[in-house]
Order: sequence, then structure tokens, then C-alpha cells
Amino acid sequence: MMDAKISKMIQDGEGVVGIELGSTRIKAVLIGPDNMPVASGGHGWENTLADGIWTYPLEEVWQGIQNSVAELQANVEKEYGVAVKKLKAIGFSAMMHGYMVFDANGEQLVPFRTWRNNVQEQASTELTELFDYPIPQRWSIAHIYQAILNKEEHIRKIAHATTLAGYVHWKLTGEKVMGVGEASGMFPIDIHTQDYNAKMLEKFDAKVAGIVGWKLKDLLPKVLGAGESAGALTEEGAKLLDPTGNLEAGIPFCPPEGDAGTGMVATNSVEVRTGNVSAGTSVFAMLVLEKDLKKAHHEIDLVTTPDGKLVGMAHSNNCTSDYNAWINLLGEAAKVLGAEFDTPKLFDSLLEEGLKGDADCGGLLSYGYLSGEHITGFSEGRPLFARSQESKFTLANFMRTHLYSALCAMRTGMNILMVEEGVEVDEIRGHGGFFKAAEVGQRIMAAATNAPVSILETAGEGGAWGIALLASYMVHKKAGETLPEFLKPIFAGSIGEAVKPLPEDVEGFNAYFERYHKGLPIEQAAVDTLA
Repeated sequence: MMDAKISKMIQDGEGVVGIELGSTRIKAVLIGPDNMPVASGGHGWENTLADGIWTYPLEEVWQGIQNSVAELQANVEKEYGVAVKKLKAIGFSAMMHGYMVFDANGEQLVPFRTWRNNVQEQASTELTELFDYPIPQRWSIAHIYQAILNKEEHIRKIAHATTLAGYVHWKLTGEKVMGVGEASGMFPIDIHTQDYNAKMLEKFDAKVAGIVGWKLKDLLPKVLGAGESAGALTEEGAKLLDPTGNLEAGIPFCPPEGDAGTGMVATNSVEVRTGNVSAGTSVFAMLVLEKDLKKAHHEIDLVTTPDGKLVGMAHSNNCTSDYNAWINLLGEAAKVLGAEFDTPKLFDSLLEEGLKGDADCGGLLSYGYLSGEHITGFSEGRPLFARSQESKFTLANFMRTHLYSALCAMRTGMNILMVEEGVEVDEIRGHGGFFKAAEVGQRIMAAATNAPVSILETAGEGGAWGIALLASYMVHKKAGETLPEFLKPIFAGSIGEAVKPLPEDVEGFNAYFERYHKGLPIEQAAVDTLA
């Protein structure tokens, strides 16, 4: 779109905004009627470890949202000479699941417990057995039940439970609702009814009868599918979102979603036999299933696409954080020696060096466990690097080791889906920070998954663009048009050529993967001995 046309489009209120609260960045994206981004704004933030719990204070939530909206407004003003006052629609998404609970007055009862916490193992195990259905530790119901097991005082006071995306949506619209994809990580969804599984709700209520004074469904948000209306921006919400007063109330909202769902949309991976990998602070692979799995696996989440299809998800809590720290350290070393590089060159150069390493990393080993890792059985983590006297300790092998390790926990879950369950996927589409050095990210991911990996030209816009597309679908869809049908023309020609796995890379990754699992007792010893 030409600048003059974009200016008029913004003035006419034809734009759509998507905002996502990721683990390290909050991003706002404005798209036009052609569904392509025309402006963005962002805000960096980090989780806090407080009293052993990973959290974000609510004041930081709103500060981050307001800053990202302010930067979006400033960029629109600079590029197009107008302010964003009216919009066709808005959508919010955020890091998946976790625990946010409020009393009848809307007061938060305990600090937000994020997906990163791995102290719900007992709840996860008991609920998986109760439902004969996998209940991961980060799911909201696992948090709720663990709080009951812990006999926490606030439990009887809960009147509303939600996720970060649901919380923000509620405060801006007054509506306690949730998109089906994010809802499927609060409590299991019945694919046939597109609502919480009624039999499992009954089982849970029976198990906690007499302990709490509520029925679970009364606490949970209403489930909505992609394309449904989810309320509108209130006067109070408009002031909260944009304190300058530019943004007008009354803008329609689509159902809030989690970053898993928006990642599927942003990579056009919402149809059966498609899959995507989101790799950044955490890494998760999502494969849209043709049929139910043969049995429950505690390593695999069963969630849904934003339009309600069943998805098998292999989620790892840790991915790029540890090798980011090592690269920053190597940058400091270079600076001490008189050489200073900008961040993109530093990262690209060192990550590309990893492709020159031995296929099996020369006998090196690392665990990037900044937090616990449920797939491999760790409630806590300790970043760790190890080698033997015979290991080939080169920079190339060192970097390749960290790239491999970033994906090993996820691969553990992928083995269950693709080997034990025989799930077939034609191609995996990647997005997230792991793919910033595109050739490196695609080649290493292809080795880890033994599947072709493509990335999209637009994937860098991430989940903020994904939720903007869901908001656009709500207001622009034709009668009877499905979400895959709506997305198809948007992605035409934007998917790059898939990188096929090299046999030597696959063989090398498999050898490293075996070493990784044999070395897990080393990681356990680090957890046990390093406070």
C-alpha cells in the first residue's frame, strides 16, 4: 500500500491491531485490509523469580502494553502523519496458560504464576491419571489443583481464573472469555462440543468436593471459536490501553488467544498434516492431528488450533536463553581484546560458526536449563556445560552443542508423536528468535526433527501478527469461510523453500541426542548440589 493510501486507511479506521505479550517482548502490529503489517511498536521485559516463582507484576503488564501502543502510535505518526484513533478490530494474545486468579471483587489473589514454573508435578500426575488425559504442569488446571494440594489459603476465595491474555482482554472489554486454543490449555476441550470437557469437569468437582466452595466451570472463561465476537473496548479500557486518549472506545475484539495459537496462524499451520515450531525463550512443536492419539502421554499436550482442531504439542521450557548468554559473554571477551561488534553480527557470526562443527559436536555436552524441564523430569534447572579430555573443544563444536541442546527436550516429545504415534507431517514451518540466522535455524531444526523446515517472510512479525489476523478474520470473513480458507491467499508466495534435513546432520544430532539423555544424571547432580 502507498503511504497516502495507508494514511487514509488509518484515518478511516480500517486498520486492525494485534498485540502479544511474549516472554521477553510485548509487540503491537497494525495491519491494513490486505492483512499485511504497516507499523509496529514494542516493549522489552523479563520475568522475575520471586519466592521461587516465575512471575510478572501486573503493573509491568500495563506499562509494557502502554509503551508498545505508544511506540506504535509514534511510528504511525512519523511514517504516515496521522494518529490511530479508530480501528476495525483488536486482538490480544500472550504467553500460554499459567495461573491468574481473582476474587469476587476482581482483586488478584496471588502473583501471576507463569508457564515457566515446574512445581505442579503432583497435580499434573494425579490429574493425568484422573482424566486419562495428559495434563501438563503449566496448564491452569494443574496450577489450581496444586494450590489445593498445597492447602493455600486463597483457594476458597477464587471467583475467576484466567490466563494473561484472558486477563488483559477482561480488563479492556469487561468480558470473561477465551479463544478455544488458549482455553484448551486451561482445561481439556471436547473437540465435538468445542467447550470444556463436561465429564472431566464432573470428575474434578467430585475430587475436590468439600474442599472448595465452587464449581470449576463457574471459574473458567467462556470458550469462543475463531471468528466469533468477543466484546468491545470500553471507555475505561481505552484509557488503560492508550492513556493519551487517542484511541476511541467501541472497537470490536476477537477472542484472546495464547502464543501457541497465534504461532499456528502466523505460520499458516492450522490445517491437518501441517506443523510449526516456535523457538525462542521456550520451544514448542505443534502438529495438527488427523485423529486422536492411541494413549495419553505426559510429555505431550493435547490442545487445539484457534478454530478447534486437535493438536499434539511437544513443549520445552528452555531454548535460546543459555546460548544467548554465552554469545553475550563471547562478545564481552571480544570487546576486552579491542574488537566490538553490533548484536546482529555477533550472533549471526557465532551461530553460523556452529554449522562448521562436527556433526555430533565432537563429544561436547550442554544443558540450557535456566528453568525446570518437565519432558526430562526436572522441576528446577541449572545451566551446564561438560566435556571429557578427548572431546574436540573448538568454537564451532561449542556453538553447535548449544544449538543442538536447545532442541533436545522438544525432540524427546517429537519422538513420541512421530515415532510411537506415527503422526505424519508434510513440512514444519518455523518462527521465533532461533530462526534469526535463517540458514542456521532451518538446518539445525531439520536435523532435530528429520523433516523439511521452511520459514515465512512474515514470520518475523510473530504472534502479534497472528492475533491481528484472527481479529481481521472476525471482521472480514465471508459467509461460511473457514480460517484456513481465509489464510490461504494471505500466505500465497510468502513461504520460502523448505530446507531438507541432511543425512549427516540427522545422524550427528541423533548421536548427540543419545549423549544428552545419558548425561541427564550430570544435570540432576548440578540441581542437587548448586543452590
